[in-house]
Amino acid sequence: MLFDLPDDDILYDALLARSSDYEGQAFVCVKSTGIFCRLSCPARKPKRENTLFFDSISACVNSGFRPCQRCRPLEGASGKDPLVKELIELLDRRPEHRWTEGDLVRRGFDPSTVRRAFKRSLGVTFLDLARQRRMGEAARQLSGGASVIEAQIDAGYESPSGFRAAFGRLIGQAPAKSQGRVLLFADWIETPLGPMVAVADQTHLHLIEFHDRKALPAEVENLKRKTHSAVVPGRTPPIDQVERELNDYFAGRSADFRTPLALDGSAFERQVWAELVAIPVGETRSYSDIARKVATPQAVRAVARANGSNCLAIVVPCHRCIGADGSLTGYGGGLRRKQWLLRHEGRMRPVGLFREWDGEKPVQAAAPTM
Repeated sequence: MLFDLPDDDILYDALLARSSDYEGQAFVCVKSTGIFCRLSCPARKPKRENTLFFDSISACVNSGFRPCQRCRPLEGASGKDPLVKELIELLDRRPEHRWTEGDLVRRGFDPSTVRRAFKRSLGVTFLDLARQRRMGEAARQLSGGASVIEAQIDAGYESPSGFRAAFGRLIGQAPAKSQGRVLLFADWIETPLGPMVAVADQTHLHLIEFHDRKALPAEVENLKRKTHSAVVPGRTPPIDQVERELNDYFAGRSADFRTPLALDGSAFERQVWAELVAIPVGETRSYSDIARKVATPQAVRAVARANGSNCLAIVVPCHRCIGADGSLTGYGGGLRRKQWLLRHEGRMRPVGLFREWDGEKPVQAAAPTM
């Protein structure tokens, strides 16, 4: 590069503004999703602490990040070279294939020409790019009980140390620690109150939180520790199901969540969460109400802590728990969201009068029509 990039704060401001001033010179890597984007990407913006900035596509790829499917940063770099563009399209059609120089020769490409073209356009070779695409599949193989050496060979790595390093950058732990363990998959769900992050295995939902919840990174790390699993980008049936149910919820059609839940908490926490689920839509309970149900009135603080440790926002409705004086009290997703959710649920169950919130003070109001 002819000029040094500005500091990360300036680049983050450019990201928020969707600026094209640094097109081809700077890329953002999003730690919470494992993808990298152009600064001008139209997708919702990550929090500052979830971002890394690099000056090349190769640095992003070598750090284990995958290209965004919305802003397609590879296309901008490859558009000037028909050879690179053609091979990227071929890679998109067969991302699981173990590409070799022999494959390129059989398709009429000169490996040296391909290598130079990719290094010139993207800063990374075609074969390296293909290996990164296969790393996610390696994680799935290890989860299914495959040996580390099998996953290493299928991913195209001759060096065990190179495979371990690349795997660790992408998945967050050594390959051997993923062997035979169930993977957790994470994806975004768009809602009227902002994006939510859902984490699930193949059968149960483990976590769903608003993307800007301050405790989210710690919750994910705690979940990985409890389940002895890695979290990788992807979709599973529970994520699809809870997305449909959330769509119905926000449309006012239903507040009935039937997605199977993995309640990763203590026996006491699960008791509290069960009481939260039992609160009818359109109603609230105080912390002392819950305490009387699960233990004694003196357990109010323990109930509040259990409420705060709930990782299944909306589905386990901790927003229905309020202070004894009727105040909203705290909420991990923010009081603005809590107020919105309670008003929304009041409208979903228009039976006589219900309590509607204005700021933090409850007032009596007639139920509005849908």
